[in-house]
Amino acid sequence: MSAFTQTLTLANGTAIPQLGFGTWMIDNADAGPAVQAALAAGYRHLDTAQDYGNEQGVGAGIRASGIAREEIFLTSKLLAQHKNYADAQAALAQSFVDLDVDYIDLMLIHAPQPWTDFRESNHYFEGNLAAWQAMEELYHAGKIRAIGVSNFEEADLQNLLDHAEVQPMVNQVLAHISNMPFALIDFCRARRIAVEAYSPLGHGVMLRNPALADIAAHYGVSVAQLCIRYCLQHGLIALPKTAHPAKMRENAAVDFEISAADMAALDALPAIEHYGEVATFPIYGGKKHLDGTYTARYFNRRDLLK
Repeated sequence: MSAFTQTLTLANGTAIPQLGFGTWMIDNADAGPAVQAALAAGYRHLDTAQDYGNEQGVGAGIRASGIAREEIFLTSKLLAQHKNYADAQAALAQSFVDLDVDYIDLMLIHAPQPWTDFRESNHYFEGNLAAWQAMEELYHAGKIRAIGVSNFEEADLQNLLDHAEVQPMVNQVLAHISNMPFALIDFCRARRIAVEAYSPLGHGVMLRNPALADIAAHYGVSVAQLCIRYCLQHGLIALPKTAHPAKMRENAAVDFEISAADMAALDALPAIEHYGEVATFPIYGGKKHLDGTYTARYFNRRDLLK
């Protein structure tokens, strides 16, 4: 079975392709051609976000691809800073304008806290419920087919589970070999919340891991393919990102099986303590500027694992 045809079924019955194409850090001007190339390669699951600043490009790529809209599973994410109903409602409406689509397949709250307060003590429980209400309304109206969250910890999820009308269907988190949040994954599965793995290649760091190179060589695949297959075999939705068509095709050629012994060995690899030169990355703490850019600050990737 091709990785492109593998799907998971969300709690509300919606089918989601298990392999997706991520667009983080792809500029708006480059997003259209990247999306066209990904769709031409066979991808049918696209992942973007308001914070990425490339929704317009992603939408343009969909329209230029010639692929029918109903054949594409489109995900976007609500700005993390919006923790009240009015702001969330307005931002969600803007996504439909920027993407230029009639419906969105999956919408996520990008983070439980605004990025400026990410992983601080305030969980913004009331604010997340207010933003969630705005998404629920679009869900009930049929404008969004499924709703979920990203970077949510157990306490953040429990807040929605206890108080929301519609239960979260997806939690998108950092997950890759040597840094798999197994306890959080188990928590989600017990509550029928599908887990998506962003950065399944560990922000590229895993590609330089000699232990993974040895295992990948045994299967005659690349380290990238091993990393993606590992996430798929754990039942996660994998979202690798690249702007290079050859790499897009390589990342999808994962029709092999990692043995139980090798899966156990990969599970037991020690956690990454530092991501080297990619240890920090820009996040967006301010309002969107008129030129489409955001005020950025730098954030340590290890905080994503707290």
